[in-house]
Amino acid sequence: MSQPPPTSAFAPTPDPLTPDRDITHAHFQAGDTVVVLKGVAGGELWGDAMRVVAPSWHTPTDEDGWRLRDATGGVQSYITGHPRYFVHLSRRCPDCLIYLRAMENALLLRFADRDKLIDCGWYTTTALGQLVHIADIRGGR
Repeated sequence: MSQPPPTSAFAPTPDPLTPDRDITHAHFQAGDTVVVLKGVAGGELWGDAMRVVAPSWHTPTDEDGWRLRDATGGVQSYITGHPRYFVHLSRRCPDCLIYLRAMENALLLRFADRDKLIDCGWYTTTALGQLVHIADIRGGR
């Protein structure tokens, strides 16, 4: 599910769901495998798969977050993210499935005519190693 994001002429694409998603910190547990949805590739959603490691404060939102580990490494193996950014991969839970289907409905038709990987441009990583959705960026950081 994880592929390197190319530069996209279509980014950022509005994210109609994630900023208002109501998922608490307790929805996830250490050891869960999750995906952070980032776009569309070949008619499917794609994102970065990671393992939930430990509770962590998410400074950009001033809320409880989770420390995540990317098993494939990359530029940064550990980041902190807000729970509303995650979808369970390790189990089929109704809340995550509803969110996943809603994201598919919002995005797949929009990019149905494109086979390339589309990075919707929703996320950035701060200097503190925190994954931040563009709707959560405060004060231009």
